[in-house]
Amino acid sequence: MSKTLEIIKKAYKPYRYTYINNATLIDTSQGKYVVKNKGKQNIKKLYEYLHSRNFINFAPLVENNRDDLEIFKYIEDIKISNDQRAFDLIDIVSSLHNKTSYFKDVSNDTYQSIYDNILNNINYLDNYYDKLYDDIFNEVFMAPSHYLIIRNYTYLKNALNYSKTTLDEWWDIVSNEDKQRVSLIHNNLKTEHLLENEMPYLISWEQSKIDSPVLDLIKFYQNEYFDLNFEELLKRYLQKYPLSKNELKLFFTVISIPPKIEFESSEIKSCQNVREGLDYVFKTEKLIRPYNSEEEKKQ
Repeated sequence: MSKTLEIIKKAYKPYRYTYINNATLIDTSQGKYVVKNKGKQNIKKLYEYLHSRNFINFAPLVENNRDDLEIFKYIEDIKISNDQRAFDLIDIVSSLHNKTSYFKDVSNDTYQSIYDNILNNINYLDNYYDKLYDDIFNEVFMAPSHYLIIRNYTYLKNALNYSKTTLDEWWDIVSNEDKQRVSLIHNNLKTEHLLENEMPYLISWEQSKIDSPVLDLIKFYQNEYFDLNFEELLKRYLQKYPLSKNELKLFFTVISIPPKIEFESSEIKSCQNVREGLDYVFKTEKLIRPYNSEEEKKQ
């Protein structure tokens, strides 16, 4: 912390300090507070905007007039199951998106840039896995992690082909659009960022910005796909904040891109990396499948 913390020590007279990641919890005779370094985000203005939109699920800001520190009211988290916390989080996020959404004018370059960035990522991974397959296929004796790649190579390729096809379908829809739906997005969604007390509190707003609400879903899925039932979470979100056809396609396009599986000096760790990468592909395909079937029926 900084010199300002010394001033805060004199003002609040804390008797206990607890360091949690990038924050300091201070116990004082007046109560508990969380002290954090100021980032680029103006939290005070952000909270004023959220309050004006009737969104109040954020930890109260106690003090913001220091140059480099912010002080928040400490929220005592009530222990509940992670699944219940995830449902509460998706409710809060859908409320955030509903209350802050609007359509902004955009140029064709906006959508073109999104398309190019995603396509470049897909092509990079496509070439990466093709080369990896060729290198492994020519090995006389395959390591277990390499064998896993060979056995499941088609699943990786199918995921990349699907993402490329869906990206093109998304482009067909938006290529002539001149507006984009945006909202305030948290941009760092994890269940650990929701505190439960007399009401749910969403914390860690440092990365928040105005952008497509789809980005919040993508980040949440990529952060926690393995431990949560996203089939039900996505249904719940769409009931409260329906996505347009192009938004849903963008979401499916991005999450269907497989992660880059890399190898390490430890074969056990390499096998774990491959297994985790494949689990991501299988879970994502399972999540998307019902929506593809529904679209096929409509056609």
